[in-house]
Amino acid sequence: MAHELTGRLVDAAVTAIRDHADELTGLDQAIGDGDHGINMKRGFDAIAEAAEIKALPLGDALQKAGMTLVMKVGGASGPLFGSLLMAMGKAVAGDPTQGAQVQTMLNEGIAAVKKRGKSDVGEKTMLDVLVPVSETLAGKLSHHAPAAETMASLRAAADAALERTKPMKATKGRASFLGDRSIGHLDPGARSSQLLIHAVCDAVAESLRT
Repeated sequence: MAHELTGRLVDAAVTAIRDHADELTGLDQAIGDGDHGINMKRGFDAIAEAAEIKALPLGDALQKAGMTLVMKVGGASGPLFGSLLMAMGKAVAGDPTQGAQVQTMLNEGIAAVKKRGKSDVGEKTMLDVLVPVSETLAGKLSHHAPAAETMASLRAAADAALERTKPMKATKGRASFLGDRSIGHLDPGARSSQLLIHAVCDAVAESLRT
């Protein structure tokens, strides 16, 4: 992975959040504080403004981006998504060159989110997208699947996992106060995670084509 990919990843992630900020806020108005999209956009706008991030090796870029989210974003999303990116960045020095390194990064990021949020799969959170995606990646790597096939599978896994949050009852975060009334709604953090998974897969696929 060259620094060129880091730039593509940043641009894709920023665009995904900006383009869907209103939708994310709408999802959060249904079961949360109603500020998820606003907060996420503020954080990713700050990442976009920090031009030096694109010039860094991916590991360093992720750490810097994660720190930016923690500092700039209110609510739970800043600390959680910030912890995800910082832990992923710390997991691998420089630019990862092997799929196994990417798997390690994702695993470390997920562990950090679980620790920070005191949460796990099945509680209607971002973990309900991130963990199935990580499991899908592990399966593809174990079968030495081609990169394009892997990207398609990760997108599909994220989409399916997001839909599975709809019938879940929230037991973590602001949504947990609603109890059964949280059932039937998509989780905004899970939607953000799905959007970012798509952005990463698209950026990687574009790099493979050039």
